[in-house]
Amino acid sequence: MTRSACDPLYRRHRFPAEVIVHAVWLYFRFPLSLRMVEDMLAARGIIVSHQTVRLWAEKFGRRFAKDIRKQSAGRLGDKWHLDEAVITVGGKRHWLWRAVDQDGFVLDVLVQSRRNAKAAKRLMRKLLKEQGSTPRVMITDKLRSYEGAKREIMPGVEHRSHKGLNNRAENSHQPIRRRERIMKRFKSSRQLQRFVSIHDPIANLFHIPRHDIPSAHYRELRGAAMQMWSEIAHL
Repeated sequence: MTRSACDPLYRRHRFPAEVIVHAVWLYFRFPLSLRMVEDMLAARGIIVSHQTVRLWAEKFGRRFAKDIRKQSAGRLGDKWHLDEAVITVGGKRHWLWRAVDQDGFVLDVLVQSRRNAKAAKRLMRKLLKEQGSTPRVMITDKLRSYEGAKREIMPGVEHRSHKGLNNRAENSHQPIRRRERIMKRFKSSRQLQRFVSIHDPIANLFHIPRHDIPSAHYRELRGAAMQMWSEIAHL
């Protein structure tokens, strides 16, 4: 009997752990809809509905993302890039506040209905709680709310406010933009928050900067990421 077959995480599930984990990996690793994942599994002779894939993604994806965050705690960069992007949810505008480090790893994401100092403070407090330390420097765009929030939450941190310096954070919104189009927009702010809270830690695990890395080293890093994924999934 394999480790995954007797693992309590997969108890009472009809499909083997390998199938469940592969479906979750496909859904969060690539910009695929639930029905696309259903079709990809069907091509391998695995008949499962897209609704079942959704349940797997929520249940197991949340568990995997939590374990990834635990393992990456304290290992991310000390230069924080903060940015906010407008996103329409249920016909209303919301703001997706995001923080990434200097290497492009996502630190945290928070969906909020406002784009003001109160919202910036909430993001900064959440960042400090999750990261356990203040950054060496914080980089933002020209939104004035950041400066007021920083003075109250992180008064001793250097703040650089310049739109051209913050391309890293702005580019980090692109995967969610692609998913938004495929999903034909998110149905609620709760759904959006739940999705990004799972998606981004998994994306961090497989985030390997391709430039200036020899092919052999890239393959080695990719193999290490897949090995960690298997350990987290208890395969």
